[in-house]
Amino acid sequence: MQLRIGTRGSKLALWQAEYTQAELAKIGVDSVLVIIKTQGDIIQHLGFDKMEGKGFFTKEIEESLLRGEIDVAVHSMKDLPTQQPEGLCITAVSYRDNPADLLIIRPEAVDKTQIFKLKQGAIVGTSAARRKAQLADYRPDTVAKDIRGNVTTRLEKLRQGDFDAIFLAAAGIGRLGIQPEGLEVVTLNPREFVPAPAQGVLAWQTNCDDVATRRVLKKIHQTAIAAATNVERRVLQMFDGGCQLPLGVHCERDASGNYHAFAACQLDGAMRRVQVSQSTNSGLADKIVAALKL
Repeated sequence: MQLRIGTRGSKLALWQAEYTQAELAKIGVDSVLVIIKTQGDIIQHLGFDKMEGKGFFTKEIEESLLRGEIDVAVHSMKDLPTQQPEGLCITAVSYRDNPADLLIIRPEAVDKTQIFKLKQGAIVGTSAARRKAQLADYRPDTVAKDIRGNVTTRLEKLRQGDFDAIFLAAAGIGRLGIQPEGLEVVTLNPREFVPAPAQGVLAWQTNCDDVATRRVLKKIHQTAIAAATNVERRVLQMFDGGCQLPLGVHCERDASGNYHAFAACQLDGAMRRVQVSQSTNSGLADKIVAALKL
């Protein structure tokens, strides 16, 4: 069989699609890429917290999947709404790359005496409500300014001096093999500066009734990763959140099999942080939400 893989056309999206092709090839499955442009690719002048609805980078791909034009969609799982369109489901997830956020700083804006090595009053580029909220909590002196575009475009805007620093996901930088030469790179601890739910993980989405494709994808599914991302995305779902919600959730499993979840959310204008640990992931999301709402 030959699977048609739906993907966005950015360099990072193509990396994800080509990784999917390589994983399928390992189990003897041929595939082709189908590139689809999404709302998030078209609308470049607004931050995510100012765009209406959810699924800015997924909706058009999902519609193509429902029409039967592709067999599987590959997404950055953090971009995928928790509520699946009727008829579609997440069949498999990938390994997890580094889930951390990076703060990339121009040399002129580095101050090693400050939190995150960032000078007082720095202008920081991000369009994510989650990053804006946590940055304001740790460094209320800084100014968050919307930034859009792919990784290369954002780095160029930083080098040109439009910003003193920008946020990027470590997974994206790593997968693209980009070395931000001449810039200060600060890796933020995901337990403290909490990443988006499922950051660093790919999700493979199919039609629920496409048994043949689902059976193939189950062969590359990472069960242990799903156990953690299920917790993270369940918290997001319970808050009915999308890109506009200032929520970070990160779940880890230690060598003994215990789960440790970290969450940060801005509720009623105040930043709240919780950490919950237990031996199973059952009911963990409910405990996190309850603790955040206390």
